[in-house]
Amino acid sequence: MTSTAYSHHFSIQNLPYGVASSPAHAPQCATRLNNTVIFLGALQNVAFFGSVSDLPNNVFSENTLNAFAALPASVHEAVRNHLQSALQSGTNSLPSNTTAEVTVVTLHLPVSIGAFTDFSCSLNHVRNAGRAILNDPSPPPGFFHFPIGYAGRASTIVVSGTPITRPNGHFYDRTNPTPKTVIYGPSRALDYEMELGVVIGRPLGPGKGVNAKDAEGHVFGFVVLNDWSARDIQGLEMIPLGPLNGKAFKTTISPWIVTVEALTPFKAAGPKPQSSLPEHLQEEENFNYDITMSVEILHNTSDPAAHSTTIATSAAKSLFWSHRQMAAHLASSGCDLRTGDILGTGTVSGEEDGSYGCLLESTKGGKESVKLAGGAGERVYLLDGDVIRMSAFVGSEGSGLGFGECVGEVRAAR
Repeated sequence: MTSTAYSHHFSIQNLPYGVASSPAHAPQCATRLNNTVIFLGALQNVAFFGSVSDLPNNVFSENTLNAFAALPASVHEAVRNHLQSALQSGTNSLPSNTTAEVTVVTLHLPVSIGAFTDFSCSLNHVRNAGRAILNDPSPPPGFFHFPIGYAGRASTIVVSGTPITRPNGHFYDRTNPTPKTVIYGPSRALDYEMELGVVIGRPLGPGKGVNAKDAEGHVFGFVVLNDWSARDIQGLEMIPLGPLNGKAFKTTISPWIVTVEALTPFKAAGPKPQSSLPEHLQEEENFNYDITMSVEILHNTSDPAAHSTTIATSAAKSLFWSHRQMAAHLASSGCDLRTGDILGTGTVSGEEDGSYGCLLESTKGGKESVKLAGGAGERVYLLDGDVIRMSAFVGSEGSGLGFGECVGEVRAAR
Protein backbone atom coordinates (compact mmCIF):
# COMPACT_ATOMS: atom_id res chain seq x y z
CA MET A 1 0.00 0.00 0.00
CA THR A 2 1.30 3.44 -0.94
CA SER A 3 1.52 6.01 1.86
CA THR A 4 -0.78 9.03 1.87
CA ALA A 5 1.61 10.96 4.12
CA TYR A 6 3.26 12.78 1.23
CA SER A 7 0.19 14.39 -0.32
CA HIS A 8 1.74 17.87 0.05
CA HIS A 9 4.71 16.79 -2.10
CA PHE A 10 2.46 16.36 -5.13
CA SER A 11 0.98 19.77 -5.77
CA ILE A 12 -0.04 21.05 -9.19
CA GLN A 13 3.42 22.63 -9.40
CA ASN A 14 4.92 19.13 -9.37
CA LEU A 15 2.98 16.61 -11.52
CA PRO A 16 5.75 14.01 -11.65
CA TYR A 17 5.72 10.94 -13.87
CA GLY A 18 5.63 7.29 -12.87
CA VAL A 19 4.22 3.93 -13.89
CA ALA A 20 1.20 2.66 -11.96
CA SER A 21 -1.50 0.03 -11.99
CA SER A 22 -4.72 -0.59 -10.06
CA PRO A 23 -7.44 -3.26 -10.02
CA ALA A 24 -9.01 -1.38 -12.94
CA HIS A 25 -5.86 -0.28 -14.79
CA ALA A 26 -3.01 -2.21 -16.40
CA PRO A 27 0.48 -0.82 -15.74
CA GLN A 28 0.81 2.45 -17.64
CA CYS A 29 2.29 5.94 -17.41
CA ALA A 30 0.77 8.08 -14.68
CA THR A 31 1.07 11.29 -12.71
CA ARG A 32 -0.04 12.23 -9.19
CA LEU A 33 -1.92 15.20 -7.77
CA ASN A 34 -2.03 15.15 -3.97
CA ASN A 35 -3.27 11.60 -3.21
CA THR A 36 -4.90 10.98 -6.58
CA VAL A 37 -3.07 8.98 -9.25
CA ILE A 38 -3.99 9.98 -12.80
CA PHE A 39 -3.62 7.26 -15.43
CA LEU A 40 -2.24 9.00 -18.51
CA GLY A 41 -2.81 6.04 -20.81
CA ALA A 42 -6.50 6.08 -19.97
CA LEU A 43 -6.61 9.85 -20.50
CA GLN A 44 -4.92 9.56 -23.88
CA ASN A 45 -7.49 6.92 -24.90
CA VAL A 46 -10.27 9.51 -24.50
CA ALA A 47 -8.36 12.08 -26.61
CA PHE A 48 -7.49 14.26 -23.60
CA PHE A 49 -4.15 15.24 -25.18
CA GLY A 50 -5.58 15.94 -28.62
CA SER A 51 -4.27 19.51 -28.67
CA VAL A 52 -0.68 18.46 -27.83
CA SER A 53 1.19 18.20 -31.11
CA ASP A 54 3.94 15.61 -31.72
CA LEU A 55 2.69 13.34 -28.91
CA PRO A 56 2.74 9.78 -30.34
CA ASN A 57 -0.42 7.70 -30.16
CA ASN A 58 -0.59 5.35 -27.15
CA VAL A 59 2.74 6.57 -25.77
CA PHE A 60 1.23 6.70 -22.27
CA SER A 61 -0.22 3.18 -22.52
CA GLU A 62 3.27 1.68 -22.35
CA ASN A 63 4.48 0.12 -19.11
CA THR A 64 7.61 2.29 -18.97
CA LEU A 65 8.15 6.02 -19.46
CA ASN A 66 11.03 5.52 -21.90
CA ALA A 67 9.19 6.42 -25.10
CA PHE A 68 7.74 9.59 -23.57
CA ALA A 69 11.00 10.54 -21.83
CA ALA A 70 12.87 10.33 -25.15
CA LEU A 71 10.67 13.02 -26.73
CA PRO A 72 11.90 16.62 -27.07
CA ALA A 73 11.56 18.93 -24.06
CA SER A 74 8.99 20.99 -26.00
CA VAL A 75 6.57 18.01 -25.95
CA HIS A 76 7.16 17.44 -22.22
CA GLU A 77 6.44 21.10 -21.58
CA ALA A 78 3.24 21.03 -23.67
CA VAL A 79 1.94 17.96 -21.81
CA ARG A 80 2.75 19.57 -18.47
CA ASN A 81 1.03 22.84 -19.40
CA HIS A 82 -2.05 20.96 -20.64
CA LEU A 83 -2.31 18.95 -17.41
CA GLN A 84 -1.83 22.00 -15.19
CA SER A 85 -4.51 23.90 -17.08
CA ALA A 86 -6.99 21.02 -16.81
CA LEU A 87 -6.29 20.36 -13.13
CA GLN A 88 -6.62 23.90 -11.80
CA SER A 89 -9.84 22.90 -10.04
CA GLY A 90 -8.63 19.42 -9.11
CA THR A 91 -9.31 16.02 -10.64
CA ASN A 92 -13.13 16.21 -10.57
CA SER A 93 -13.28 17.24 -14.22
CA LEU A 94 -11.46 14.10 -15.38
CA PRO A 95 -13.36 10.96 -16.43
CA SER A 96 -13.82 8.73 -13.38
CA ASN A 97 -12.12 5.75 -15.02
CA THR A 98 -8.85 7.68 -15.37
CA THR A 99 -8.05 8.21 -11.67
CA ALA A 100 -7.61 6.22 -8.47
CA GLU A 101 -6.70 6.93 -4.87
CA VAL A 102 -3.05 6.28 -4.21
CA THR A 103 -3.90 3.70 -1.53
CA VAL A 104 -5.24 1.24 -4.13
CA VAL A 105 -2.45 1.79 -6.65
CA THR A 106 0.69 -0.28 -7.22
CA LEU A 107 3.73 1.72 -8.31
CA HIS A 108 6.28 0.14 -10.62
CA LEU A 109 9.83 0.89 -11.77
CA PRO A 110 9.21 4.02 -13.87
CA VAL A 111 11.76 3.41 -16.65
CA SER A 112 13.58 0.54 -18.27
CA ILE A 113 17.17 1.12 -17.16
CA GLY A 114 19.97 0.17 -19.54
CA ALA A 115 22.88 1.55 -17.53
CA PHE A 116 23.61 2.94 -14.08
CA THR A 117 26.60 5.16 -13.34
CA ASP A 118 27.19 6.23 -9.75
CA PHE A 119 29.23 9.37 -9.19
CA SER A 120 30.73 10.94 -6.09
CA CYS A 121 29.76 14.60 -6.34
CA SER A 122 29.78 15.68 -2.68
CA LEU A 123 33.02 17.18 -1.39
CA ASN A 124 31.63 16.84 2.13
CA HIS A 125 31.07 13.11 1.63
CA VAL A 126 34.53 12.32 0.29
CA ARG A 127 36.12 14.33 3.10
CA ASN A 128 33.94 12.74 5.79
CA ALA A 129 34.51 9.23 4.41
CA GLY A 130 38.25 9.78 4.03
CA ARG A 131 38.46 10.98 7.60
CA ALA A 132 36.45 7.97 8.83
CA ILE A 133 38.36 5.31 6.89
CA LEU A 134 41.89 6.68 6.48
CA ASN A 135 41.99 9.52 9.01
CA ASP A 136 42.70 11.73 5.99
CA PRO A 137 40.00 14.11 4.64
CA SER A 138 41.90 14.82 1.39
CA PRO A 139 39.67 14.22 -1.64
CA PRO A 140 40.84 11.89 -4.44
CA PRO A 141 43.31 13.53 -6.86
CA GLY A 142 40.77 13.82 -9.66
CA PHE A 143 37.91 15.20 -7.59
CA PHE A 144 38.30 18.89 -8.46
CA HIS A 145 38.94 18.16 -12.15
CA PHE A 146 35.95 15.99 -13.07
CA PRO A 147 33.05 14.15 -11.41
CA ILE A 148 34.49 10.76 -10.44
CA GLY A 149 32.28 7.68 -10.73
CA TYR A 150 31.99 3.99 -11.49
CA ALA A 151 29.73 1.75 -13.59
CA GLY A 152 27.01 0.20 -11.44
CA ARG A 153 24.67 -2.71 -12.06
CA ALA A 154 21.46 -1.47 -13.71
CA SER A 155 19.64 -4.80 -13.36
CA THR A 156 19.66 -4.56 -9.57
CA ILE A 157 17.80 -1.22 -9.40
CA VAL A 158 14.37 -1.70 -7.80
CA VAL A 159 11.41 0.52 -6.98
CA SER A 160 10.65 1.78 -3.48
CA GLY A 161 9.05 -0.84 -1.25
CA THR A 162 11.07 -3.78 -2.60
CA PRO A 163 12.70 -5.77 0.25
CA ILE A 164 16.50 -5.71 0.44
CA THR A 165 18.19 -9.05 1.13
CA ARG A 166 21.43 -8.73 3.07
CA PRO A 167 24.25 -9.68 0.65
CA ASN A 168 26.84 -12.39 1.14
CA GLY A 169 30.43 -11.68 0.23
CA HIS A 170 34.10 -11.74 1.14
CA PHE A 171 35.49 -9.50 3.89
CA TYR A 172 38.03 -9.39 6.70
CA ASP A 173 36.96 -11.08 9.93
CA ARG A 174 36.98 -8.11 12.31
CA THR A 175 36.19 -10.31 15.31
CA ASN A 176 39.63 -11.95 15.00
CA PRO A 177 41.81 -9.26 13.44
CA THR A 178 45.15 -11.03 13.98
CA PRO A 179 46.15 -12.49 11.63
CA LYS A 180 43.98 -10.90 8.94
CA THR A 181 41.60 -13.55 7.67
CA VAL A 182 39.23 -13.26 4.71
CA ILE A 183 35.90 -14.97 5.32
CA TYR A 184 32.71 -15.38 3.29
CA GLY A 185 29.26 -14.75 4.72
CA PRO A 186 26.47 -12.22 5.27
CA SER A 187 27.68 -8.63 5.36
CA ARG A 188 28.17 -7.30 8.88
CA ALA A 189 28.36 -3.67 7.79
CA LEU A 190 25.26 -2.97 5.72
CA ASP A 191 24.73 0.73 5.01
CA TYR A 192 22.59 3.10 2.96
CA GLU A 193 23.63 6.07 0.82
CA MET A 194 21.25 8.99 0.33
CA GLU A 195 21.49 10.24 -3.25
CA LEU A 196 19.62 11.83 -6.11
CA GLY A 197 19.26 9.84 -9.31
CA VAL A 198 19.33 11.66 -12.65
CA VAL A 199 17.11 10.00 -15.29
CA ILE A 200 18.24 10.43 -18.90
CA GLY A 201 15.50 11.37 -21.36
CA ARG A 202 16.43 12.31 -24.92
CA PRO A 203 19.29 10.00 -25.96
CA LEU A 204 22.75 11.03 -27.13
CA GLY A 205 24.53 8.82 -29.64
CA PRO A 206 28.03 7.37 -29.11
CA GLY A 207 30.89 9.70 -29.97
CA LYS A 208 28.69 12.80 -29.98
CA GLY A 209 29.69 14.44 -26.69
CA VAL A 210 27.83 17.32 -25.09
CA ASN A 211 28.73 20.42 -23.11
CA ALA A 212 27.37 20.66 -19.58
CA LYS A 213 25.47 23.84 -20.41
CA ASP A 214 23.61 21.96 -23.17
CA ALA A 215 23.14 18.66 -21.34
CA GLU A 216 19.83 19.61 -19.70
CA GLY A 217 18.07 18.69 -22.93
CA HIS A 218 19.03 15.07 -22.23
CA VAL A 219 17.77 15.00 -18.62
CA PHE A 220 14.17 13.95 -18.04
CA GLY A 221 14.09 14.34 -14.26
CA PHE A 222 15.18 13.16 -10.82
CA VAL A 223 14.42 10.46 -8.25
CA VAL A 224 15.59 9.79 -4.71
CA LEU A 225 18.14 6.98 -4.83
CA ASN A 226 19.39 4.69 -2.04
CA ASP A 227 22.69 3.11 -3.08
CA TRP A 228 22.75 0.29 -0.51
CA SER A 229 26.36 -0.53 0.40
CA ALA A 230 27.99 -3.46 2.21
CA ARG A 231 30.98 -1.62 3.66
CA ASP A 232 32.96 -4.70 4.67
CA ILE A 233 32.61 -6.34 1.23
CA GLN A 234 33.26 -3.01 -0.50
CA GLY A 235 36.37 -2.33 1.59
CA LEU A 236 38.10 -5.52 0.50
CA GLU A 237 37.02 -5.20 -3.15
CA MET A 238 38.34 -1.66 -3.53
CA ILE A 239 41.96 -2.72 -3.12
CA PRO A 240 42.65 -2.01 -5.97
CA LEU A 241 39.39 -2.08 -7.97
CA GLY A 242 35.66 -2.14 -7.19
CA PRO A 243 33.21 -1.64 -5.81
CA LEU A 244 31.41 -4.67 -7.19
CA ASN A 245 29.36 -7.00 -4.96
CA GLY A 246 29.55 -4.50 -2.12
CA LYS A 247 27.07 -2.36 -4.05
CA ALA A 248 25.63 -4.43 -6.90
CA PHE A 249 23.07 -6.36 -4.83
CA LYS A 250 20.34 -3.67 -4.77
CA THR A 251 19.77 0.03 -5.43
CA THR A 252 16.37 1.54 -4.60
CA ILE A 253 14.74 4.50 -6.37
CA SER A 254 11.58 6.43 -5.57
CA PRO A 255 8.70 5.72 -8.01
CA TRP A 256 7.94 9.29 -9.13
CA ILE A 257 10.28 11.17 -11.49
CA VAL A 258 10.26 14.89 -10.68
CA THR A 259 10.88 16.74 -13.92
CA VAL A 260 13.44 19.39 -14.80
CA GLU A 261 10.55 21.74 -15.62
CA ALA A 262 9.12 21.40 -12.10
CA LEU A 263 12.49 22.00 -10.45
CA THR A 264 13.58 24.99 -12.57
CA PRO A 265 12.14 27.65 -10.16
CA PHE A 266 14.31 26.22 -7.38
CA LYS A 267 17.75 26.56 -8.94
CA ALA A 268 20.56 27.42 -6.53
CA ALA A 269 24.21 28.33 -6.72
CA GLY A 270 26.66 25.49 -6.23
CA PRO A 271 30.26 25.51 -4.98
CA LYS A 272 32.75 27.39 -7.12
CA PRO A 273 35.28 25.40 -9.21
CA GLN A 274 38.70 24.86 -7.64
CA SER A 275 40.52 24.13 -10.90
CA SER A 276 40.44 25.28 -14.50
CA LEU A 277 37.76 23.25 -16.28
CA PRO A 278 37.65 22.25 -19.97
CA GLU A 279 34.83 23.75 -22.00
CA HIS A 280 32.55 20.72 -21.78
CA LEU A 281 32.53 20.85 -17.93
CA GLN A 282 32.03 24.59 -17.52
CA GLU A 283 28.73 25.41 -15.80
CA GLU A 284 26.49 28.38 -15.04
CA GLU A 285 26.48 29.75 -11.48
CA ASN A 286 23.06 28.36 -10.49
CA PHE A 287 23.71 24.75 -11.45
CA ASN A 288 22.15 22.97 -8.45
CA TYR A 289 18.67 22.76 -6.95
CA ASP A 290 17.75 23.76 -3.40
CA ILE A 291 16.59 20.26 -2.47
CA THR A 292 16.54 19.16 1.17
CA MET A 293 16.97 15.42 1.67
CA SER A 294 16.37 13.31 4.76
CA VAL A 295 16.89 9.72 5.86
CA GLU A 296 15.17 7.82 8.68
CA ILE A 297 15.53 4.41 10.26
CA LEU A 298 12.16 2.84 11.11
CA HIS A 299 12.35 0.21 13.82
CA ASN A 300 9.89 -2.07 15.65
CA THR A 301 8.14 -2.38 12.30
CA SER A 302 5.85 -5.19 13.52
CA ASP A 303 4.18 -2.54 15.67
CA PRO A 304 1.67 -0.29 13.81
CA ALA A 305 3.02 2.63 15.87
CA ALA A 306 6.60 1.92 14.80
CA HIS A 307 9.22 4.38 15.91
CA SER A 308 11.37 6.27 13.45
CA THR A 309 14.62 8.13 13.94
CA THR A 310 15.74 10.83 11.53
CA ILE A 311 19.45 10.20 11.13
CA ALA A 312 20.31 13.01 8.73
CA THR A 313 18.99 16.03 6.86
CA SER A 314 21.20 17.43 4.13
CA ALA A 315 21.14 19.94 1.28
CA ALA A 316 21.69 18.82 -2.32
CA LYS A 317 22.68 22.35 -3.33
CA SER A 318 26.08 21.66 -1.74
CA LEU A 319 26.93 19.05 -4.41
CA PHE A 320 30.20 20.05 -6.05
CA TRP A 321 29.27 18.72 -9.50
CA SER A 322 25.93 19.17 -11.28
CA HIS A 323 23.69 16.68 -13.07
CA ARG A 324 24.68 18.29 -16.36
CA GLN A 325 28.39 17.94 -15.60
CA MET A 326 27.91 14.25 -14.79
CA ALA A 327 26.25 13.69 -18.17
CA ALA A 328 28.86 15.76 -20.02
CA HIS A 329 31.78 13.97 -18.37
CA LEU A 330 30.36 10.54 -19.16
CA ALA A 331 29.76 11.52 -22.80
CA SER A 332 33.21 13.12 -23.17
CA SER A 333 34.84 9.69 -23.57
CA GLY A 334 32.55 8.86 -26.48
CA CYS A 335 30.03 7.05 -24.29
CA ASP A 336 26.40 7.28 -25.33
CA LEU A 337 23.48 8.34 -23.12
CA ARG A 338 20.42 6.15 -23.46
CA THR A 339 16.87 6.91 -22.42
CA GLY A 340 16.25 5.50 -18.95
CA ASP A 341 19.92 5.50 -17.92
CA ILE A 342 20.39 6.63 -14.32
CA LEU A 343 23.27 8.73 -13.00
CA GLY A 344 23.62 8.76 -9.22
CA THR A 345 25.01 11.88 -7.55
CA GLY A 346 26.78 9.92 -4.82
CA THR A 347 26.00 10.43 -1.15
CA VAL A 348 24.52 13.84 -0.31
CA SER A 349 26.19 14.96 2.91
CA GLY A 350 26.86 18.03 4.98
CA GLU A 351 29.77 19.05 7.18
CA GLU A 352 28.44 18.27 10.65
CA ASP A 353 26.68 15.59 12.69
CA GLY A 354 23.06 15.23 11.63
CA SER A 355 23.81 15.94 7.98
CA TYR A 356 25.71 12.79 6.98
CA GLY A 357 24.06 10.79 4.21
CA CYS A 358 25.31 7.34 5.26
CA LEU A 359 26.16 5.42 8.43
CA LEU A 360 29.82 5.19 7.42
CA GLU A 361 30.01 8.92 8.07
CA SER A 362 27.55 9.07 10.99
CA THR A 363 29.44 6.37 12.93
CA LYS A 364 32.91 7.62 11.96
CA GLY A 365 33.66 4.41 10.10
CA GLY A 366 31.97 2.15 12.63
CA LYS A 367 33.79 3.59 15.65
CA GLU A 368 30.67 5.21 17.17
CA SER A 369 26.98 4.35 17.29
CA VAL A 370 23.80 6.22 16.41
CA LYS A 371 21.12 6.30 19.10
CA LEU A 372 17.56 5.54 18.02
CA ALA A 373 14.44 7.19 19.38
CA GLY A 374 12.00 5.60 21.82
CA GLY A 375 14.60 3.51 23.60
CA ALA A 376 15.06 1.36 20.48
CA GLY A 377 18.78 0.95 21.02
CA GLU A 378 21.69 1.96 18.83
CA ARG A 379 23.02 1.24 15.37
CA VAL A 380 26.49 1.10 13.94
CA TYR A 381 25.30 -0.56 10.76
CA LEU A 382 21.88 -1.86 9.76
CA LEU A 383 20.15 -4.84 11.37
CA ASP A 384 17.72 -7.23 9.73
CA GLY A 385 14.23 -5.75 10.02
CA ASP A 386 15.39 -2.13 9.81
CA VAL A 387 13.49 -0.03 7.30
CA ILE A 388 15.24 2.90 5.64
CA ARG A 389 13.04 5.74 4.42
CA MET A 390 14.44 8.62 2.39
CA SER A 391 12.64 11.65 1.09
CA ALA A 392 13.35 15.01 -0.51
CA PHE A 393 11.55 18.34 -0.72
CA VAL A 394 12.18 21.68 -2.38
CA GLY A 395 10.69 25.08 -1.54
CA SER A 396 8.47 25.89 1.41
CA GLU A 397 5.27 24.36 2.75
CA GLY A 398 2.43 25.36 0.44
CA SER A 399 4.66 26.47 -2.41
CA GLY A 400 7.09 23.60 -2.75
CA LEU A 401 7.15 20.08 -4.13
CA GLY A 402 8.67 16.78 -3.22
CA PHE A 403 9.65 13.30 -4.28
CA GLY A 404 7.55 11.22 -1.88
CA GLU A 405 9.37 8.33 -0.23
CA CYS A 406 12.10 5.86 -1.11
CA VAL A 407 11.77 2.84 1.21
CA GLY A 408 13.45 -0.51 1.68
CA GLU A 409 13.34 -3.11 4.47
CA VAL A 410 16.44 -5.16 5.25
CA ARG A 411 15.84 -8.92 5.15
CA ALA A 412 18.13 -11.67 6.39
CA ALA A 413 20.77 -13.04 4.04
CA ARG A 414 19.67 -15.99 1.94
